[in-house]
Amino acid sequence: MNEQEKINYVEFPAKDIQKTKAFFTRVFGWSFEDFGPEYTAFSNPEINGGFFQSDLASSTVNGGALIVFYSRDLEATQAKIEEAGGAIVKPIFSFPGGRRFHFSEPSGNEFAVWSDLGL
Repeated sequence: MNEQEKINYVEFPAKDIQKTKAFFTRVFGWSFEDFGPEYTAFSNPEINGGFFQSDLASSTVNGGALIVFYSRDLEATQAKIEEAGGAIVKPIFSFPGGRRFHFSEPSGNEFAVWSDLGL
């Protein structure tokens, strides 16, 4: 449902759209719809968006926004990410209110996962 003045859609660059699709399908259960060879849209219960063909990647080092997922089991989610071809950018660390880690998916975009459980 579209809500007035709420974030509605997010787009990311992707060096390898097929590997990125496979990664997010395997780890987070996202589904995709292709719109030509250089764009794919994803949908999931939280937010919709897409990946566009690009040699660039989003990371906090270059000022990119950080999208953060929540997990009830941080270590299990990290294992799924690594098994699906993701790389850990920042290992699990504590912060006020929880723990989190950062990862990059196969196209190099950085994301994070946090949990308030297991402190």
